[in-house]
Amino acid sequence: MSERIEDTMEHHHHHDQHDDGGTGAGAPGADAPVDAQAFWDARYGERQRIWSGSANASLVDEVESVKPGSALDLGCGEGGDSLWLAENGWMVTGVDVSETALARARKESAARGLGEDDVEWLHVDLARDFPSGTFDLVSACFLASNIPLPRAQILRRAAAAVAPGGMLVLVSHASAPSWAGNHHHGPVDFPSPEDELAALDLDEDAWEITTAETRTREATGPDGERATLEDTVVVAQRR
Repeated sequence: MSERIEDTMEHHHHHDQHDDGGTGAGAPGADAPVDAQAFWDARYGERQRIWSGSANASLVDEVESVKPGSALDLGCGEGGDSLWLAENGWMVTGVDVSETALARARKESAARGLGEDDVEWLHVDLARDFPSGTFDLVSACFLASNIPLPRAQILRRAAAAVAPGGMLVLVSHASAPSWAGNHHHGPVDFPSPEDELAALDLDEDAWEITTAETRTREATGPDGERATLEDTVVVAQRR
């Protein structure tokens, strides 16, 4: 699956990931606290569309052979993963902190003929709140942020939202892309499979870790250069 840059890293980084709104110390260079929704709405407002609209390849690889049920997509952004899941039979709840992103997701959902029974879009700041209920699939693809985010706490809440027999799928950037330049990233920005498992702190009696690895994928950079990106993929099944 070829991916355009929007789908890949640099942007992704700020985004998809993004779901993580936080309101701690501000974005780089800002002393005042940052409002997560305002930050992400501004980020989405820079362009008519930030992401490619395609589902993340690692998510597709993990769930395309799974019997559809209910799904929770954390940090859904403009809806690429949620829409793919809905079109493949899942009853989806897509969650994001940006109303701008959700408005685009709703518009695209309607354009594809999907109704509220197929996918529901919820405005939630995961740093402060979390959707209720349990789901057969909970996914968090590129849940990272340029503003503070209690990521480990969110991942543990995500695991708690997985129904018996259900699965948790986490996909994150394992390293920066070659075109990222010298932007400062702390190690927390690029979790290893071990980092993810440590953050989740799953009860081994209740869970089976089916995947914990780094995968590579081909991508195209902003100037058309080809590159290989590394993703950390962790999949766990609740017994």
